[in-house]
Amino acid sequence: MKITTFNPMIVTKDAQSVIALFEALGFERRHMKTGINNEDISSVRMRYTNEDGKVFHVDVASAPVPKDITTIRMNIDNFDEAYAMLEEKGFTNTQGERITETASSRSTMMLSPSGFPINITQHIKDHD
Repeated sequence: MKITTFNPMIVTKDAQSVIALFEALGFERRHMKTGINNEDISSVRMRYTNEDGKVFHVDVASAPVPKDITTIRMNIDNFDEAYAMLEEKGFTNTQGERITETASSRSTMMLSPSGFPINITQHIKDHD
């Protein structure tokens, strides 16, 4: 399994306020995905490049959660391999057996035995 990106992701019911905060810090919206799980869930990828050329990302997801969740977003090249490896380490899928599948990705949030979440995502290269 190859990790292609690794950055924080904030899941919140007040995404606009969180996005506005990061924009004030100099982050720019890169792209947005809406209608995730055929629900009112969306995600915005944000990017900041500092004066030395170093690039930082944060993702902000809008979802009906009771309180904000900070998770690690880990893009990988093999979803099934990452899922199995995390399960072997005691992680559980926060969606039960459900996997979120869109035209451009497969993903789910996995919860460690101690309580920290990792959102694993495999991007599908050949999509419309």
